[in-house]
Amino acid sequence: MGRLPNGMAPLAIVLTGAHAYGATSGAALAALYLLASAAGGPLIGRQADRLGQTTVFTVSGLVSGAALVAVAAGSSQPWQVAAAVAVAGGTKPPLEAGLRSLWGTGPGSVMPTRDHQRTALALDAASQEMIYIAGPVMVAGIALAASPPTALLVTAVLGMAGTALVVTTRASRSWTAADKRPGDWLGPLRSPHLRTLYAAMACTGVPIGAITPLAITAATRYHAVWLVGGLPAVLSAGAVLGGFAYGARSWPGTTPQQLIAFAVLFSAGWLIVTVTGGPATVFAATAGAGLFMAPLLAAAFGVTGALAPRGTVTEAQALLVAALDVAAPWAPQPPES
Repeated sequence: MGRLPNGMAPLAIVLTGAHAYGATSGAALAALYLLASAAGGPLIGRQADRLGQTTVFTVSGLVSGAALVAVAAGSSQPWQVAAAVAVAGGTKPPLEAGLRSLWGTGPGSVMPTRDHQRTALALDAASQEMIYIAGPVMVAGIALAASPPTALLVTAVLGMAGTALVVTTRASRSWTAADKRPGDWLGPLRSPHLRTLYAAMACTGVPIGAITPLAITAATRYHAVWLVGGLPAVLSAGAVLGGFAYGARSWPGTTPQQLIAFAVLFSAGWLIVTVTGGPATVFAATAGAGLFMAPLLAAAFGVTGALAPRGTVTEAQALLVAALDVAAPWAPQPPES
């Protein structure tokens, strides 16, 4: 519930901004929200590593929710709305990173072994796709039944309620970083291995962010309007199945070796998409790419947790999320036709 704004807020902001200022402004506001979230998540994660999750996530969740309410309320001055959107994204609590910091295998974690951790990460990566399926559907339904600002208000309430549920759990309240000594400004970026991983995952985020314009382009090219919703849906469905399969059993190789293998297979799936010749084949190829998406993400988060310098695990996980998210606003857009 706390992560529902990930799937709801961008669309709700687009609809609210488009209603008030035009479609271009709405899209720009949604991109601002994503970029602000990518910038703010690691900074909030760093504070959680130092101070614990309870206070940091509670304060950031309240501020982010209040900023979304301000966006929903509207203003005659577009810059005020843009500022509220930036605050909402920049203070959104990195619950995803916080959860994965709890799922380490060190002191204070809730995972007794690496196998338990792998299964949990795979299940989370698979089930998270439901956020990106259910979130936009909820926003569209609320916007049609009431109004886009109402959808934004519901997004804010759900985000704050979900954050409250997280920070009141025993695991979150009792979690502390393994090392509270102050680190340098680079934090996890001092690790060359993590820098390489973040750069690679930023590239991984481009095709994920491009799925909607890809679907629109494919629907136009093949005169198959069902691809507009079909391609994002089948990508997520493939990710759910792939995540369940990855978590259901042990696989050969170490986690870094699995990460490399899944990255190759994920890339190969998108290469097949580019050479397909019809709606059925592009649909099947997108499903194939989706099968490796959740295992790739689960392995990436597992490797990040293992490589994170002591006392920086939440920040390290938040930087990985940021690397994926920051690519989305720059994904290729469909032609005007």
